[in-house]
Amino acid sequence: MASSMSGMFPGQQPPGAHPVGGPGGPGQPAFPGTANRAQGNNTLVDELEASFEACFASLVSQDYVNGTDQEEIRTGVDQCIQKFLDVARQTECFFLQKRLQLSVQKPEQVVKEDVSELRNELQRKELLVQKHLSKLHHWQQVLEDVSVQHRKPTDLPPPGPLAFLEQASASLPPAPLKPN
Repeated sequence: MASSMSGMFPGQQPPGAHPVGGPGGPGQPAFPGTANRAQGNNTLVDELEASFEACFASLVSQDYVNGTDQEEIRTGVDQCIQKFLDVARQTECFFLQKRLQLSVQKPEQVVKEDVSELRNELQRKELLVQKHLSKLHHWQQVLEDVSVQHRKPTDLPPPGPLAFLEQASASLPPAPLKPN
């Protein structure tokens, strides 16, 4: 596997990769520890790291902070970002090539990975369904509680201080009327 990772380790270049200049390019400051890299031994990872650092260096550079020409600043930052994106694409291409080689050499490994991904996705979706079911049960209970409250007879007056007397007098037979 180490031989298939050519271009990722010192002294190796992936096919078609072009070395990137120093961090930030000419006139750009570098982060500490990046200037002592050997320019001829840059790997794709080193190039990606250097271009990423150059993006930040261009944003925090005193030349850009004190500069007055906004167009020059924008152009420099755009160049650094474009360089980073180009190296990122090369890195992605490298890994896609290695993935393709792996799928040709060991197709069963790709199938195992696909099955594992499908199982993980199924488990994630089952958890999501359980979460939605618990929310559904909660809201069904809330709706049931509200409907039960509306079914209770509300035509009885609220109990007051004379409620006991009113109930007691309601159970008594009506009083006889006096003849006039």
